[in-house]
Amino acid sequence: MTHHEVRIIGGRWKRSKLPVLDKPGLRPTPDRVRETVFNWLGQDLTGWRVLDAFAGSGALGFEAASRGAAEVQLVERDAQLAKQLAQNKARLQDSEALRVDCADALAWIARCAPDRFDLVLLDPPFGADLFDAALAAALRVVVPQGFVYLESDREIAPPAGAEAWRAGRAGAVHYAVFRRLG
Repeated sequence: MTHHEVRIIGGRWKRSKLPVLDKPGLRPTPDRVRETVFNWLGQDLTGWRVLDAFAGSGALGFEAASRGAAEVQLVERDAQLAKQLAQNKARLQDSEALRVDCADALAWIARCAPDRFDLVLLDPPFGADLFDAALAAALRVVVPQGFVYLESDREIAPPAGAEAWRAGRAGAVHYAVFRRLG
């Protein structure tokens, strides 16, 4: 299996390159999209608790940890990808904030306490049509006024209990940040 790389674009691990397995359907979030999203959210995530569900390459979660998040939970159901995430975590200095679980993201979220995360990052497989279910699950574990990022193959309307905060498009990829109301 060949490897590709993702580059962390900000924070303490800026310019670090991490290997990514070449697997069907795996689409690491492009640098340009990550830069835009983290400009929206702020460069400094010190103290934030972050969940990167459907982690895949971990590009989003590693970016959040690089920018100071206190806790970054990476959840990936593919065992090979989860192993790669753990290996990449080990490559980085001071990566104690990162945790990797090999699990189904929706089942993992269902076991979480409510109002646990400041930011939930969602990039489910496009072919699985999990966007609505993932958003609904994320809203249960994000704190009031917290953020949910969603990457999808089409524009997604804000779910009940959330407002559209920012949105963009890069080629065929739509991305949006929702803010939980309340």
